[in-house]
Amino acid sequence: MASWSRVLLWLRRSSHCDGFLTRALSSSRYSSSSSTSASSSSKAAGLSLLVAAAAGIAASHSAFVSAEPQMPLERVEFIQKRDGRHPLPKSFIEELVEALDEERVVLDQDERASHGKPVNSYHPATHVPDFVVYPKTQEEIVKVVKCCNKYKIPIIPYGGATSLEGQIVTPFNGVSIDMSSMKAVKALHIEDMDVVVEPGLGWIELNEYLKPHGLFFPLDPGPGASVGGMCATRCSGSLAVRYGTMKDNVLSLKAVLANGDVIKTANRARKSAAGYDLTRLMIGSEGTLGVITEVTLRLQKIPEASVVAVCSFPSIKDAADVAIATMHCGIQVSRVEMLDEVMVKILNDANGTDFKVAPILMFEFVGTDAYAHEQTLRVQKIAEEHHGSGFLYFDSPEEKENLWRMRKEALWACLAAAPDTEAMSTDVCVPLTRLADCITKSKEALDASPLMCPIVSHAGDGNFHTVILFDPLSEDQTKEAIRLNDFMVHTALSMEGTCTGEHGVGTGKMKYMEKELGYETLKTMKKLKHALDPNNIMNPGKIIPSHVCL
Repeated sequence: MASWSRVLLWLRRSSHCDGFLTRALSSSRYSSSSSTSASSSSKAAGLSLLVAAAAGIAASHSAFVSAEPQMPLERVEFIQKRDGRHPLPKSFIEELVEALDEERVVLDQDERASHGKPVNSYHPATHVPDFVVYPKTQEEIVKVVKCCNKYKIPIIPYGGATSLEGQIVTPFNGVSIDMSSMKAVKALHIEDMDVVVEPGLGWIELNEYLKPHGLFFPLDPGPGASVGGMCATRCSGSLAVRYGTMKDNVLSLKAVLANGDVIKTANRARKSAAGYDLTRLMIGSEGTLGVITEVTLRLQKIPEASVVAVCSFPSIKDAADVAIATMHCGIQVSRVEMLDEVMVKILNDANGTDFKVAPILMFEFVGTDAYAHEQTLRVQKIAEEHHGSGFLYFDSPEEKENLWRMRKEALWACLAAAPDTEAMSTDVCVPLTRLADCITKSKEALDASPLMCPIVSHAGDGNFHTVILFDPLSEDQTKEAIRLNDFMVHTALSMEGTCTGEHGVGTGKMKYMEKELGYETLKTMKKLKHALDPNNIMNPGKIIPSHVCL
């Protein structure tokens, strides 16, 4: 279907403009096909129709949400009020379409709704974006950002939509900038072991591209995550214990700031002491400081050999103690993953495996074949000293791939085990020596709860997740899930830990930020935000609580 026809079809479904569009459609047809030369008057008429229909776009929000939040005063000044609605200014819509083209400025209700709700996040979508746009170049992003800044319209960068803490929800509507059309590998420097990519490229796609060259990018968050979003949330994954997090693996990036300026934060050198570290400032900013348009990543050589080992323990504390002891011995592991007995049973049921239903550790050792097997034997001895049993190791590619696939798909296995629930995935992280205490204390509360709460942990760096499965339509279950999450966060903070080891803040973790960092730190963050984004258009309502004032 031609782009104008698609826009008009959606608009026709909206009751507030049905009669108007019926008359319009009876007299005109619009197409953006490159093989058809439309007259300038026809295109102008099409744009006029889009502007007029979009003037009532806020009415469609009521079909998706129940309440309109208080809108920022800066934006209200630029909004034409009509019949109790808040239509967007005509000139803004004209300039937005001019910045791209009508085909890549989307008003479709379903498409906008999907862009206001993360795929696997329990956070509800309060509003839908006014538009979804699909830029193909950095220059087009600059035009969109300048247009939004001029009219003080919020911008929400959108990547793989795998974030878990509400990073892409749209509390103030605005423009969702979908980066899925920017997936190019711009340059690969094999001898320097780095690569320059566009932000929409997924990490799995990147590793498929790098594999023939004997290289890989070591961060492995949820399947579907894109490089830009991984930067924005400062993600990590199971390999962080050996290779670090996103902040350790990005050499440089480019970003479009709120006024449309493009900055490059560094060159490709492996280290630099030249000025402020703007690369790390942008990493973890979750779209609140700018839109990332290019990333230079540090790469690693694919290991010569690897061995995966699995061992069972009588308690989660014993398993945590072995993870800590392994790290203290200086053994170079690339992964140390811990699963409690609830998660083991779920994975057995989902994958047809027969692991003992007890807390387990999954290790990966890499290097030469001899070194990997030597480290496996050392860890086996440590495990046996801490009541470990059933120690198994796997070195065939198929066995190893199946084990890590099972671990990476744990969230989907949990949802399959409780099909009428949503998952609240917690993300606390503590100093390594406090992991056993934190996870044991949390486990006591989880086991006493009526909810199913399996645990998975990146035990090598003190980070663990509880997948709290609850019915969002049940007030009691929702309150219980929130209570458990609060309990684990406050337990971690009391042990000098953090509310988020890798998922980021978004809207979900804002309420813990002051206790973790202090008001003065948040005020400093607010000053930085205001300096770079004085109109507060960059993903507003995220990271910094609203009560923090300059």
